[in-house]
Amino acid sequence: MKLENFFKKVNGQSFMLSVTIGLFAVMYIIGMIVFASKGFSNLQVFLNLFISNAGLIVVASGMTVVMIAGGIDISVGSVVAMICMMLASFMEKGGISAPAAVLICLLTGLVFGLVQGFLVSYFGIQPFIVTLAGMFFARGMTAIISTEMISIKNELFLKWATAKIYLPFGGYVNKKGTMIYPYIYPSVVVALIALVLVFAMLKYTKFGRSLYAVGGNEQSAMLMGLDVRKVKLKAYVLNGFLCSLGGVLFALNSCSGFVEQAKGFEMDAIASAVIGGTLLTGGVGNVIGSLFGVLIKGTIETFITFQGTLSSWWTRITIAALLAFFIVLQSLFAKAKEKK
Repeated sequence: MKLENFFKKVNGQSFMLSVTIGLFAVMYIIGMIVFASKGFSNLQVFLNLFISNAGLIVVASGMTVVMIAGGIDISVGSVVAMICMMLASFMEKGGISAPAAVLICLLTGLVFGLVQGFLVSYFGIQPFIVTLAGMFFARGMTAIISTEMISIKNELFLKWATAKIYLPFGGYVNKKGTMIYPYIYPSVVVALIALVLVFAMLKYTKFGRSLYAVGGNEQSAMLMGLDVRKVKLKAYVLNGFLCSLGGVLFALNSCSGFVEQAKGFEMDAIASAVIGGTLLTGGVGNVIGSLFGVLIKGTIETFITFQGTLSSWWTRITIAALLAFFIVLQSLFAKAKEKK
């Protein structure tokens, strides 16, 4: 009975976010202790979590927006693969400049989100069905563009991909006596800017408040005078744009395009959002939580890399266990809210 009262009194969203941040902190401290001799405590190891997951941070932000509005999008992994293949094909086979290729891909994401959002909001088709079709379409289009891997060799794009932004702190002296400073890539800066903008939009704008209202209860939102269909459409359009931007960042990391790219990426994005406290039923969520969900996944992968003998599939197993744990927490808060 005491446990039930606890769930009634505590703010579910704040508690879930605190659990996520606390879990990441505990995991990282454990890594610093266990792998101290391998340099886990170096600032660069922490920054590598952002470097390797810049695309996922942006895609998970878009997924969070859609899930807050009560939807879902399982096409994002295939769209990311399609964007990567489009970029590679445009620049290497079409002779299109890097800025033009990126712009076309971003517009493609907008159109993709617009079509899916229109089908979900104005035709009333279930989001899972619409985005399932979108997943098959995008993956099929990736294969239509090319069944073989295309390496990106465009000079300007490679400059974007390899330009290091050194930080003026956290450096260390290597064995040769040279001071080494930690660094990030432009993709990380873009990802963090996108994250901050989405956070500000959700917290401080009318559209952000409308997303929470629609996801919490559509009927109540309609009685409040909100255009539910329009809000849902905008959510999917924004998600489509962020997905294509995430695809561009993913391409900056891989510098290639191939059919099997970003397979399972949609599950990583959904898992990151849920672990970050976003409700599958809508109405609750925060992109900061999704960021820490991504960092938790990255930390697990880093553990496996530093350990050296474990299979990479342990990442999936661990994420599955965490996902189950957070879904149980969500259900407990939902039941407590209903009784309250």
